[in-house]
Amino acid sequence: MAPTTHHRDPHVSTVSSCPACTFAGRPTRREALAAVSAAMGVGCRAQPNSGGPSITFTRVPKADPGGSTANDIIEGLVQGGTTGQKIVLYAKSGKWWVQPLVGQPITNLQATFKWTNATHLGTDYAALLVNTGYRPAPVLDSLPKVGDDVLAVSVVPGAAQPPSRILKFSGYEWRLRNAPSGRGGRNVYDPANIWIDDQGAMHVRIAKTQTDFSCAEVAMTRSLGYGTYQFEIRDVGHIEPAAVLGMFTYDYAGGAPMNREMGIELSQWGDTTNKNAQYVVQPFYSAANVHRFTVPGGPLTTSLRWEHGRASFRTTHQSRLVAEHSFTSGIPDPGIESIRMALYYFRDSPTKLQNGAEVVIERFTYFP
Repeated sequence: MAPTTHHRDPHVSTVSSCPACTFAGRPTRREALAAVSAAMGVGCRAQPNSGGPSITFTRVPKADPGGSTANDIIEGLVQGGTTGQKIVLYAKSGKWWVQPLVGQPITNLQATFKWTNATHLGTDYAALLVNTGYRPAPVLDSLPKVGDDVLAVSVVPGAAQPPSRILKFSGYEWRLRNAPSGRGGRNVYDPANIWIDDQGAMHVRIAKTQTDFSCAEVAMTRSLGYGTYQFEIRDVGHIEPAAVLGMFTYDYAGGAPMNREMGIELSQWGDTTNKNAQYVVQPFYSAANVHRFTVPGGPLTTSLRWEHGRASFRTTHQSRLVAEHSFTSGIPDPGIESIRMALYYFRDSPTKLQNGAEVVIERFTYFP
């Protein structure tokens, strides 16, 4: 049986260019400072709280008053924190709205005191360091002051540009990953491995470098929720057994099992005796959550129909049915997930990658 190993995907980011921050309630000369800070590529942080803990932003989404129509990843670091404390995020769109979701308002701190989550876009972003048990308000006219269960408050205006490159494909905007990931093992990602050709198709590749390989991943900048996600792929019959093409939903927000991840993966996981495709609803280690099958070389159309309590997959080759399967257990409800496409190296493969890979996605279509 194929090793349906699938790794969770922490978004590890280097310090991104971001505008200078303002301390809650005290605006600075925002435009000038934002331009200077973005040019210098420095992180942002709030004014220290009299020797207490403080919060640094290391990835800041662009400024956009659109609110719920688009999202991005926001990251930071806590200095002087202690185990058990949490982060509460807000984005400003007229008022301050808790992020990423009213039902999931808490962002956990990692052991290193880094934090990562998704957020809807706003003109400004805020992070509160709070004690366990703090109950954030869904919407605020102004941010709370430091005191009681609020241990630090940091505010930053949105960046002038998105922290990651954006490409337009099939009528949607896609964020190009530029940070390492644990998916498939420790892989690095390079935006240069993704481009759109003259016919509007997206090319993704694993590129051979002087010492290793670099991979490719794109994520839609908006959440679509229930509906049908369809991908038209030119050919995967040529890729090496250790390469994986994944098309999947993923949500950084906590609270749902395995980050609301479900999707289609085309790979032999490094073993040529394996079938070369699978549908999966995470967690993969439940046998009922994986359906494996074989796809032929040549053009493929594969889709996920996501409904309440059901995820139905279907794959065709030149209009001929190749596989279909429906899952009805453990199906997540929508959150702030994005649909993603990734071509990466499965590092635990018994057969190592030799030459990299390139796959062409002709078209993505969404049907409500």
